[in-house]
Amino acid sequence: MIVWLWIGFILVILFLLALDLGVFNRKAHVISTREALCWTAVWVSLAMAFTVFVYFAYENHWMGIGRESAHTEDGKTAALEFLAGYLVEESLSLDNIFVIALIFAYFRVPPQFQHRTLFWGIVGALIMRGAMIGAGTALISRFEWVIYVFGVLLIVTAVKLLLAGDEQVDPERNPLVRLARRFYPVSKEFEGEKFFTRVDGRPAVTPLFLVLLVVESTDVLFAVDSIPAIFAITRDPFLVFTSNVFAILGLRSLYFALAGMMDKFRYLKISLVFVLAFVGVKMLLSHHYPIPILVSLAIIAGILSVGVLASVVRAQHVAGRGSDRDQRPR
Repeated sequence: MIVWLWIGFILVILFLLALDLGVFNRKAHVISTREALCWTAVWVSLAMAFTVFVYFAYENHWMGIGRESAHTEDGKTAALEFLAGYLVEESLSLDNIFVIALIFAYFRVPPQFQHRTLFWGIVGALIMRGAMIGAGTALISRFEWVIYVFGVLLIVTAVKLLLAGDEQVDPERNPLVRLARRFYPVSKEFEGEKFFTRVDGRPAVTPLFLVLLVVESTDVLFAVDSIPAIFAITRDPFLVFTSNVFAILGLRSLYFALAGMMDKFRYLKISLVFVLAFVGVKMLLSHHYPIPILVSLAIIAGILSVGVLASVVRAQHVAGRGSDRDQRPR
């Protein structure tokens, strides 16, 4: 019976996506910061409402959910695991936002075409992450030691993120872009929101299709970090998948809300380093000294809050210094 819960969830998500693209964003337009913040509030509210659903579904074992899991026993634990997983995935997607902004800038994508590109990019990301989550679940179920590999991978990623400088994007070196250019001509100009066109009577792709390829392949690289991270929070496949889905669904609105302000969140990247390191350590200790989910949630939320607060204070300090310089007599 639990299969119907999966089918129902997927159908609801498909309905929301169809509503988004077919009704609210049917016509190409520039997404304003206010509109993006409103949509961000909508997706976050839906995630919080789903947390309540998870509590009652697992507490009452609707359609048998929770009974088959060796790691989730009651509604409170399941709801906290979903919430912590959602918070981790949402925070890790913030770094993805900056990279997407660089991709759009590189290809000079007009603002009115960015939303639809991200829409199809996220649809592809949902499919790929679903496959990766299925593979990860199967691996951990069959080989328990894989959890240690994931833990080490996250710690290594945290160190690399700490030592890395400013991120650069070179789409021309992307193998998917090279492959597309090899088999199809590319039109010189954007043709509205089209991904495919014809050049001299031959099937061709538009620059927007190349953008989509780079966005999709970039998400795969980020998923290599984020998918192992969620397994440190919960190994319940339904919670792993749903927390990822809600985090990805909110990525588009977050992009339009924050892409122009990422330079103001200077210490957010440091927070992500500590989140990845903590999750990696949690994985390594999971079999011997498991950290309670409530403690994990508090630590992750605390790390992110400190990063955001420190960034806001610094931004205000820099703005204040700039204002003082402007007021000095010349």
